[in-house]
Amino acid sequence: MTGGGGAAPLRVLVVEDDPVAADAHVLYVGRVPGFTVAGTAHTGAEARRALERGPVDLLLLDLHLPDMHGLHLARSLRAAGHPADVIAVTSARDLAVVREGVSLGVVQYVLKPFTFGTLRERLVRYAEFRAAAGEASGQAEVDRALAALRAPGPAALPKGLSAPTLERVTVTLRDCPAGLTAARAAEATGLSRITARRYLEHLVDTGRAARSPRYGTVGRPELQYRWVREPR
Repeated sequence: MTGGGGAAPLRVLVVEDDPVAADAHVLYVGRVPGFTVAGTAHTGAEARRALERGPVDLLLLDLHLPDMHGLHLARSLRAAGHPADVIAVTSARDLAVVREGVSLGVVQYVLKPFTFGTLRERLVRYAEFRAAAGEASGQAEVDRALAALRAPGPAALPKGLSAPTLERVTVTLRDCPAGLTAARAAEATGLSRITARRYLEHLVDTGRAARSPRYGTVGRPELQYRWVREPR
C-alpha cells in the first residue's frame, strides 16, 4: 500500500493528549494527499483500543502521554504484533530516546512545535519509503529507499551568519525568559551589539523570537527580544 497514484491512502492514528494539538495534527494529516486520519487517541490505552478496531499504517505519536511514555506504547505494540510504523512527536531532545525509538519502528522524529510544512515533508517522505516495494536490484536501490526517510539538511543561513554563533545567541535568549536587548545579548555572548542584533533579528524573521520596544529610559526605546518557540 502506498500514498500515491490510485492506491488506498495510508491510515494515520493521531495519538496526542492535548486536544488542541490533536485537532491541529488531524487537520495537518488531512491536508496531505495520500493520507487519511484513521482516528484520534489521547492516551496510550485509547490508542491500543483504536488499533484493535481496525488496521493502521502509521502512528503520529506524542511521546509524553498521561498514562505511559510513547515508547512504552510502541514497545507493547511490537510485542503484540502490530506492524504500524511511528512518527514520534516530542519536545524531548534526548538522543538516547531517539536511538531506542529506532528499534521500535520509529521512522521519523518531529520536534515540537512544528509547522504544517514540516509534517507534510515527513509524511511525503514516509509515503515514498512505503512505495519502494519489491526486491532491490542492488545496494544503490536499497540506499535510495532508506534515503527517502531522511529529512533534508537545514536551510542555509543568511550570508555572514554562522551556525555555532546562532546557537550561542539562541541558548542565551532561551535562558532569559524576561527577554534581552541587543546590548545585553552582546554582553552575554561576547559579540558586538551590531552582530548580536543581526542574530536576534534572524530569530525574529524565522519565528523563533519576538521583539517589542522597551520604554523607561531617556531617548529612543530599546528593542527587547524574547524567545517564543519553547515547546510545552
